[in-house]
Amino acid sequence: MERVTKAAPPARHSTGHADDPFDLAARAAERVAELTGVAHHDVALCLGSGWAAAADHLGEVVAEVPGTEVPGFTPPAVVGHAGTIRSIRVEREDDGPLHALVLPRTHFYEGRGVRAVAHGVRTAAAAGCRTVVLTNGCGGLDPAIAPGSPVLIADHLNLTGATPLEGATFVDMTDLYSSRLRDLARTVDPDLPEGVYAQFHGPQYETPAEVRMAGVLGATLVGMSTALEAVAARHAGLEVLGFSLVTNLAAGVQEHPLSHEEVLEAGRAAAPRCAALLAGVVPLL
Repeated sequence: MERVTKAAPPARHSTGHADDPFDLAARAAERVAELTGVAHHDVALCLGSGWAAAADHLGEVVAEVPGTEVPGFTPPAVVGHAGTIRSIRVEREDDGPLHALVLPRTHFYEGRGVRAVAHGVRTAAAAGCRTVVLTNGCGGLDPAIAPGSPVLIADHLNLTGATPLEGATFVDMTDLYSSRLRDLARTVDPDLPEGVYAQFHGPQYETPAEVRMAGVLGATLVGMSTALEAVAARHAGLEVLGFSLVTNLAAGVQEHPLSHEEVLEAGRAAAPRCAALLAGVVPLL
């Protein structure tokens, strides 16, 4: 299958400040290349709750390093979230291999600031990636989509009150979650449903009233990640493919109380399906 690439984003120059986020991403990418021995990566993945085990099925793990050895990355704050960076060689039938970069996630609710949230996708762009796959575990608003179901993200609502963009930086968000990549995903699983993802700040789960509000606004999925990363990815010139795994029905949709253990258990149960989906999709990117 022919691979479509996007033009590289405009070069970003240092602001002269020691904490410039793009300089930090460039240093991180240099360190990733040094530690992995891979000078250029093609696709990045951020694997949320229920998705982490999928990395084991993508191909040959060339290198695995603690995120804390790379500038700008911090230890995971949540049980069940990975803190390692992996470089994986993915074989393809009709083309040469591609190099996938699996990056850890910083959540906005960790209190490290929106720059830390965006650092992973900015590092991916600096490492040469043209595509990023963003995944998460989420609450579902549609009772017809059962827990354990992967869903394509078609659009999002950013309800965090924050943005990774700084200053007068105007970026078009039309087709943010690439329709081309969603079509590719459906060649692997034609029955994938689509949804609109609403990112809340967290870390508390959404109240039933907040879930109803999100539904009125058009959301069918609710969670605490992804939207801010997607905005930063578009700004960095990356094409975005998003997947949610419905780990539970959201508050007010199901009757029993929510728990993190429920999310982890649903993720473990759905791991084989998520792994097969990504193993089929990533070689097409």
